[in-house]
Order: sequence, then structure tokens, then C-alpha cells
Amino acid sequence: MVRTTLKHRSLRYEASPPLAWVTLGRPGCDNLVDLLMTQELGDVADLLQQQPEVRVLVVTGAGKVFSRGREPLPDAERELGGDVVARWMRDRRAASVLASVAIPVVAAINGDAIDHGLELALACDLRIASKTARLGVTDVSRGQVPWDGATQRLPRLVGRGRALDMLLTSRLAPADEALEMGLVNAVVGPDHLMEQARQAAETLASGAPVASRYAKEAVLGGSDMSLEQGLRLEADLNILLHSTQDRAIGIQSFLHKTVPQYQGR
Repeated sequence: MVRTTLKHRSLRYEASPPLAWVTLGRPGCDNLVDLLMTQELGDVADLLQQQPEVRVLVVTGAGKVFSRGREPLPDAERELGGDVVARWMRDRRAASVLASVAIPVVAAINGDAIDHGLELALACDLRIASKTARLGVTDVSRGQVPWDGATQRLPRLVGRGRALDMLLTSRLAPADEALEMGLVNAVVGPDHLMEQARQAAETLASGAPVASRYAKEAVLGGSDMSLEQGLRLEADLNILLHSTQDRAIGIQSFLHKTVPQYQGR
């Protein structure tokens, strides 16, 4: 497989199919999300649509933190109010960009994931954290409200009570507590984080790509529907899956007790 490495100004993208890696690359300012990072994540999302051989994306941070938030809105722009502020926020919804990626996404949380950094992690499908990481949202303590998914994705993941505790108190949860509440899927020592993330990504990549995308779509799409609507979505996606080559490969591999070689079609 062809290896692709792209060094943007705010992140690094590396694809070695079936895996790809994004490293948030602003360690000098704690990997704060800004306009450029959001735009470059959008470039990565577009590129992944052109690389069907990539089946799983891993996101991590350069340096000792995952991301400690976002660049603040300049006072001069805040004073303009209304449409200017709304546009400023819309253009920096980096977590929403990450959530739009169709393939499974793994967050390798190498250090603090705070405010917009946590929102980025919440936009991923699996989260593996270093023991040194802290996770939380401190916007309320500064008279603000999160606006890139924390108020919606966090309660869906850990429940309303725990989400309100984190949001309203602005406290930071250590990695072990984050694991206990279901905010992360695993906690490992910092020296083993990237290997653990790679192993998780390789496990995901070994599955049928189309089925993985449909399962992700069913879970995420169904969470905004009634149970009846969600069950209908699940059934519709299952019917679509019947027409794919991967399903036929999976059946033949099961019957002949061989390792399936999925094609993503």
C-alpha cells in the first residue's frame, strides 16, 4: 500500500492503509483548536473520501496534551456581536468536522482533553486515554457554554447526571474516573498508548468496512430517533448490506473457515 504523509501547518496526516493518523500539531499552545486546524481537519475528511483503502482513523496530539481547548474569540470580534460571533463559532466547529468522518475514528488521548479538546475526543468512536490525561469542560466557569457538541455528546455517552456534574462544576476527571463512567474505553500507561491505539485500530480495520460504516451510522443516527425509527434504520441498512461483495465474502469465509479478505465493496 502507498504511504501518504501530509504536514499541514496545524496538524500532520499520515496514511498507511488500512490505518491513517492525524496528529494535532500545535504543541506550543497546547494544541488549541483554531480556524486553520478546523479547515485542515476538513481537508483530511475530504481526503478520506478519496482513500477507500483507509478503514480506520486515529487522532492524537503532539507533545504532552491532546488539546486544552480553543483559541479565544478576540474582544474586537465579540463586540460586533450577532452574526459575526455566530460565523466565528461555525467556522471553528472542528469536532463536528471530525464527527462527519464515515469510517471508525479512535482518539488516542495522550494528555489533557479539555473544553474543545474533549469535544474532539467525544466526536470519535472509541477513546483510549493515557493515565496522565484529565478530561473535562470548563466553559461554564468562564461564563460560557460549549458549542461544538459537549452538551449533546457527553450526556449520550455518560448519562445526564454525570454530564451535568462535569459541565456545571467545570471539574476535570482523571483518566481512571473517565474510564469508570464510560467516557473512555481504556486507560493505559503513556508509554503504551500509541501501541494500544494501533491494536484497537487494527482490530476495527479487520472487520468488513461497509458493515462498520453502516453500524456506526445506525448507532449515531438512531440516537436521535425514536426506538421504532432506529429499528427501521437498522433494518434498512441491513438490507443494503445484502447487496455488497463484503457480505458474500464474509459468508464464504464462515462456511470455509477462512480469514475473510474484505474489499470494502
